[in-house]
Amino acid sequence: MQVHVVEHPLIAHKLTQLRRTETPSHQFRDLTKELVMLLAYEASESLPTQGVEIETPVTRMTGTRLAGPKPLVVPILRAGLGMLDGMAAMIPTAEVGFLGMARDEQTLDIVTYAERLPHDLTGRQVFVLDPMLATGGTLAAAFHYLKEAGAASITAITLLAAPEGIERLQREAGELDVRLYTAAIDEKLNEKAYIVPGLGDAGDRLYGLAE
Repeated sequence: MQVHVVEHPLIAHKLTQLRRTETPSHQFRDLTKELVMLLAYEASESLPTQGVEIETPVTRMTGTRLAGPKPLVVPILRAGLGMLDGMAAMIPTAEVGFLGMARDEQTLDIVTYAERLPHDLTGRQVFVLDPMLATGGTLAAAFHYLKEAGAASITAITLLAAPEGIERLQREAGELDVRLYTAAIDEKLNEKAYIVPGLGDAGDRLYGLAE
């Protein structure tokens, strides 16, 4: 698995605002969209392209367009849904699927409660959106699910990652072509498996409601 920490002054600035306790939900959502757009720019560098003949106001030329098959964007519900607008803004032609996965706070096991994906992902490039890579359980489960469906490559985009989660994904990715793009790798997980220093519960901060 390839791990990319996207370092940029705008990302660092926006992430700092995102972390602040006093940042309200509406601003948190806006910052998340902006961060995802910046991360998606880097994460989409391997999208296949093809030449296309076009007319400019001056002459005819060969330009570039995204080639098929269409990429698939898969937010992990519920918090990953807050990242979808930013991704769709960058790749508006992508298809969107959904995986509903939740962590049992007592056992830390991952429970899949919803799924809406194409039956066959053979040859598809899949972008998985999840704000926090903490224990790695959710993304690892998503990777296995998508691999069984035939995904050719998987790119995960997170706002933050913990070393423990990265280590688990590296173990479980195996030979699967996986890339991780994140704005920062934080210090550690605490006893409740929250990222430190982190930004709290991303879902609650996005939507203002407790799970």
